[in-house]
Amino acid sequence: MKASSGRILSTHVFKTLPILLCLFVIAAGLFVGAKTISAQTPLQKVKIAYASSGINYADIFLAKEKGFFREEGLEPQFIQMNSSIAITAGISGELDGQASIGSAIRGIQRGAPLRVVAVTLRRPLYWLVVRPEYRSVKDLKGKVLGISTIGGSQHNRAKAMLAMGGLDPDKDITSIQINDQTMQLQALVSNAVQVIALSPPWVAVARDKFKMNILDSALDKFAGIDSGLAVPLKLLQEKPDQVKKMLRARAKGNRYFLENEREGSEFLARIYSVDTKTALESYRASMPAFTRTGIPTDAEIKEHLASDAQMLKLPEPVHPSKIFDFSLQSDVLRELGIK
Repeated sequence: MKASSGRILSTHVFKTLPILLCLFVIAAGLFVGAKTISAQTPLQKVKIAYASSGINYADIFLAKEKGFFREEGLEPQFIQMNSSIAITAGISGELDGQASIGSAIRGIQRGAPLRVVAVTLRRPLYWLVVRPEYRSVKDLKGKVLGISTIGGSQHNRAKAMLAMGGLDPDKDITSIQINDQTMQLQALVSNAVQVIALSPPWVAVARDKFKMNILDSALDKFAGIDSGLAVPLKLLQEKPDQVKKMLRARAKGNRYFLENEREGSEFLARIYSVDTKTALESYRASMPAFTRTGIPTDAEIKEHLASDAQMLKLPEPVHPSKIFDFSLQSDVLRELGIK
C-alpha cells in the first residue's frame, strides 16, 4: 500500500511539474513585461530656474544626481537665469519652478501669481568678500559691487552688510550685474569689481586661493528665507500632483545632503571642482542655514516679510498665506517620515 501511494505521488508530481513551470514562465514574463513598460514610460520634463552656483541649491542638484527626480517620474532641466527673468518665465508658463525663492517672494508681494511651496534656507548664506587692499567697509566708498540680479537676494544682503559697515549702498557703491558667482570672483580678482557677496564654497576659494579678505557674514545678522521652490499659482492649482513630485524629489535630496556629511561634502567637491578640505569647511559652515523640513518657523517668516516690507517700502507686510503654501510639503514630510 505504501509503495502504491509513493508511485501515485510521484506520478502526480511528474504531471504537475510542467504546469508549475509554465505558470512560473508566464509570471516571469508578466514581471519583465511590466518592468519594460515602466522603463519605456517617458519621464516628464520639468524646468527649474536657479540664479547662481553655490551650496544654496545642493538639494535639487543632489536629487538629480541620486536619481530622486527619476524615482518620481521626472526629468529635471535646471536653467541658470536672472531671478527677475525667471519670475516672468514662471508667470508665462515657461518654467515649472524657481529655486531662487527670495526674489520670488518679493515678486509675489508686487502681485506675481506665484507660491512658495518649500524653503531650503532659513538664513542668508552670503559673505562680504573684498580685494586684499581693503580692510573695512568704509574703504569701499566709490567702489563697484558685483551681483547676480539687481534687487535680488544676493544684492540685498550685500547692501545690508555695507550699510552695517557705515556706507549708503545706494549712493556710495555702484552695483553691476554679473551672472554667476564664479564670474563675480573672476571680476574681483581682475579688479573689475572690488566687492562681492559670495556663498560657499566660493567664499573659501576666494580667501585661500586668491587671498581676498572677508569682512562680514549675513548668516547670523539678517532674516533671509532663500532657496527652495516657488511655482506658478496656475500650476499649483491645476497640477498639484506634478508639484508634489518635485517636492518629494527635493525633500529626498535635502535629507540626503543634511544626513550624510561625507557624501554631501564629496558632492560639493565634485560638482564645484574644489578640494575636499574646502568642500567640508563649506558644508559645515552652511549647516545652520538649512531647514530640515522645508518649512521655516512662523517667527522666521514674520521676520523675513517685515524686512521685505521695509525694503520694498510697503505700508505693512503681506500676509504669509498670500506667499506660502506648505500643504503639499506637509504631505511629503508625512509620507517620507521627515521630522
